[in-house]
Amino acid sequence: MRIAVVTGASSGLGREYILQINSSETNIDEIWAIARRRERLEELKAASGIPVRVFPLDLLDKKSIAALGEVLDREKPVVALLINAAGFGKIGGSLEVGMDASDRMIGLNCRSAVDMTFLCIPYMERGSRIMEVCSTAAFQPFQYLNVYAASKAFLYRFSRALRVELLGKGIRVTAVCPYWIRDTEFIPVARTEGAETGRDPAGTVPAGSGGSKAVRHFPLSSKVSSVASHSLRASRMGLPVSTPGIVCTLHWIFAKFIPSELMMGIWALLRRV
Repeated sequence: MRIAVVTGASSGLGREYILQINSSETNIDEIWAIARRRERLEELKAASGIPVRVFPLDLLDKKSIAALGEVLDREKPVVALLINAAGFGKIGGSLEVGMDASDRMIGLNCRSAVDMTFLCIPYMERGSRIMEVCSTAAFQPFQYLNVYAASKAFLYRFSRALRVELLGKGIRVTAVCPYWIRDTEFIPVARTEGAETGRDPAGTVPAGSGGSKAVRHFPLSSKVSSVASHSLRASRMGLPVSTPGIVCTLHWIFAKFIPSELMMGIWALLRRV
């Protein structure tokens, strides 16, 4: 049995990947959909033309990774496609975002993605593919997106190096680096989650500008359908990086030549627009 494993599958980009796998991937017998919200995952069964197996797991819990590993070991499928789309971000000053939200960003965006990747690689064969959903935020330091951008930079570098390590095995790795996606839960969650009390978890730092004010607008943002289709196509082509849109493509190019200090200065202006 050949399977696609998709994390963060209950909403947003992860859900869209599952819907598009139906039409874009021809060698998948079953999709393993992983997310915390069982009811959202169950809805995908009816929407997908390929059988979907539901795994309501919290990837921040190491026991969830172990439980999935037991199923893989028992059934020994071929993992033809792994898409690590689980992740979250928080907009705001670092002290305002606080320790708890920062730990969760690092845990989900970095450790969980690495754990899922290492878990699935032994079940891959030549022609299998890995898509690590990073972000255009991976290309430079971002004040007021500090920990999120750093976590995505980690995943981006991990993906680029892993690609070279797996070339001999014929396994392709693509780092997916989209710009803002307007029709997902990411932006509203990033602007509000973790700031309900107005203080950090230690209760020592009063809220300042607030995540809702740190970035005022999200111009030229992408649509989830175009990001999914572009990045799946890039993965099939074996590209090391997918920049699904003109903004993230230009950002990727400019960040190679413009010093980080200047890029952060540009961002300081843009986030107030």
